[in-house]
Amino acid sequence: MPIKLENVAIAVRDLEATIAFFTDLGLSVMGRDTVSGEWTDTAVGLDGNHAKIAMLQTPDGNGRLELFEYIHPDAIETEPTLPNEIGMHRVAFSVDDLDAALEIAARHGCTPLRGVGTYEDIYRLTYLRGPSGIIVMLAEELQKG
Repeated sequence: MPIKLENVAIAVRDLEATIAFFTDLGLSVMGRDTVSGEWTDTAVGLDGNHAKIAMLQTPDGNGRLELFEYIHPDAIETEPTLPNEIGMHRVAFSVDDLDAALEIAARHGCTPLRGVGTYEDIYRLTYLRGPSGIIVMLAEELQKG
């Protein structure tokens, strides 16, 4: 059976701020909507499901993020995920210029959890805490060619 990753969905506290963060990093908004009704209750498994959503895409067209902000029921705040917790971990992006990407992230109040590391002279990379506590990994390939 063929299988294809469609997208990664992330519930966010502030849809507009999260869209601004990811579009400043280079993703584009494919579409936006507000969804509710019996079909969403059934598909999501949540009665009274009502959310604002946005689908974002990477410039190469291969990666998509679905962001959603709940209108109803109320969103439940949780402690931000730590890198070693079981469950959804992080979303990762390759960037051409890590320093430029970090400057963009900083304009959104997002800085590395600790710093920038180098993996075997192949990647410079870092984890940062993005909007709504999302862990975002940014990696720059050092051996471009």
